[in-house]
Amino acid sequence: MNSKLALGITTLLLVLGLNTTTVAMADEPSVTITSPGDGAKLDIMEQHQLDYEVVPGPRGDHVHVYIDDVEVDILRELSGSYTLPSIGTGEHDICVRVVNKAHVPIGIEDCITVRME
Repeated sequence: MNSKLALGITTLLLVLGLNTTTVAMADEPSVTITSPGDGAKLDIMEQHQLDYEVVPGPRGDHVHVYIDDVEVDILRELSGSYTLPSIGTGEHDICVRVVNKAHVPIGIEDCITVRME
């Protein structure tokens, strides 16, 4: 992008009252697991939802869910809920990872640890 165009965009954002840092960060790739919380104790006899929000960024395409580093599902929605499969008692790591079209993780993820009781 040439410097005049960049200056024009920055000026427009400022006139509109938008912080250029905030606008740039809005496109930053990210994964957020909103529920369950990290460290949650979950009843093994109940079904549990994994709530998530994803900004895949330019290199990402969709997300995969992992439990204890084993891929358990592919999610095409960038936000929503996923019903966790049955897992045994004890501590488990649950991760949502952004992957590219070839299903290769690109390094953007969020992980939580839950305890099934």
